[in-house]
Amino acid sequence: MKTEEDISKAEEPLAAYPGKYSYADYLSWDMEEMVEIIKGKVYKWTAAPSRIHQQALGDLFVLFNVFLKGQPCKVYIAPFDVRLPKDSLQDKDIFTVVQPDISVICDKSKLDDAGCIGAPDLIVEIQSPSNNKKDLKIKYELYQEHGVKEYWILHPIAKTLIIYTLENGKYLASRLFGAGDTVASKVLKGFELDLEEFFKDMD
Repeated sequence: MKTEEDISKAEEPLAAYPGKYSYADYLSWDMEEMVEIIKGKVYKWTAAPSRIHQQALGDLFVLFNVFLKGQPCKVYIAPFDVRLPKDSLQDKDIFTVVQPDISVICDKSKLDDAGCIGAPDLIVEIQSPSNNKKDLKIKYELYQEHGVKEYWILHPIAKTLIIYTLENGKYLASRLFGAGDTVASKVLKGFELDLEEFFKDMD
């Protein structure tokens, strides 16, 4: 069982990689575990997610996928490289590559064989004890900075969802949604999620 110290360490940059690293470095590594690079710092990607995490991830992906059939937007599930460049699109000049749980991209020019280059329109991160800080602070700030239009943080154990919507470059938070609520996406017009139905078998 993970201790609070283990969880805290999982949310900090990896000590074995003290320098600044690019996507080109990332491509050259042969690691057994997956990592993310955020502003040049290397973070461990959440390993062996819980059963509930995976159930929520799979169920939500299916709902998005069915809704988007025949539409321009495409949905992808982790592992899926999302590169967030600042200026240059060269691998050596990209210092952020993340693995969101779910990414929805509506601009096909951002898609290539390696994944997505540029901000997805909608990102979902599913909470587990080992990724709370990274999702709630580090990735929140990162996605806001790069212009992700809608950021969902779903907590399958607490059975809650909060949606951050980008307005004038800043995220505005929804209230905390839970069982009994039906939520709608402002980015994906017509998509609604009945949280009572969605969470009912997640025990």
